[in-house]
Amino acid sequence: MTVPSPYAERLRRLPVRRHEVSVRGGTTAYWEYGPADAATTIVAVHGFRGEHHGLEPVLAFLPEARVIAPDLPGFGESAPLPDRTHDLGEYAAWLREFAASVAPGAVILGHSFGSIVTAGAVAGGLPTPRLILINPIGAPALEGPKGLMTRLAVLYYALGARLPERVGTALLRNRLIVRVMSIAMAKTRDAGLRRFIHDQHDTYFSRFSDRDVLRDAFVASVSHDVREFARDIDVPTLLVAAERDDITPIEAERSLAALFADATLVEIAHVGHLIHYETPAEAAGAIRRFLRIPVVPSP
Repeated sequence: MTVPSPYAERLRRLPVRRHEVSVRGGTTAYWEYGPADAATTIVAVHGFRGEHHGLEPVLAFLPEARVIAPDLPGFGESAPLPDRTHDLGEYAAWLREFAASVAPGAVILGHSFGSIVTAGAVAGGLPTPRLILINPIGAPALEGPKGLMTRLAVLYYALGARLPERVGTALLRNRLIVRVMSIAMAKTRDAGLRRFIHDQHDTYFSRFSDRDVLRDAFVASVSHDVREFARDIDVPTLLVAAERDDITPIEAERSLAALFADATLVEIAHVGHLIHYETPAEAAGAIRRFLRIPVVPSP
């Protein structure tokens, strides 16, 4: 990372501890943010191609909570799950076991692809008092406003998987393509914030273990959405949605919210699929109200 975070000062005040745990035969790296004795514990799951760093701006505005943020298997510092296909069922099973081992009974949070993983895990029996979905995938990616871009992405990942390994992996980590993805998602007009977003993607968007894991996760991300699981989730659920999300239109998010037994939808204006980078304070405020986390005055 070469561009300073706009949220660096807040993050510096936040205690952070790194841990590892064995789950489903693989080593999962995770980070514990905030006070160990906090009244509220949240397990936070990042999106496709990302890792735990992506959610840090939101966590910076939730200093009173204890947040457990793992890297998904095969991404960041977490090892792939050996001899397993990294499909949605496997990720959901991994999350159920991870949460049971590290933070049983925690609130569960997922961003983007993480919203599908967390919804699938909760619908499949992961016990939690509340579920939080940021930029939830509320409709098939191929039907969204950028359906053509998604189809091109399908071809891109298919080509990366079929080329000779060295060439295919280089294509999947190509910095120019990563930058195009970043530019397409960012909506802010703040030049400094855009530089930070692009630097985050340059730094963390290609830290996947191998192209097979990346292909599996991509297929899972475009083959499923939260609608599959919404009716099977009976815990209070918060959806933090963006009015300019190119992956799931806000109208689809409103329809998604109606499928849950108990859902609260918070819409954030002037932002797209990068709520966690562009409007983290607003997202954290919605989470704070939903979980009734009081603000502790600074000393």
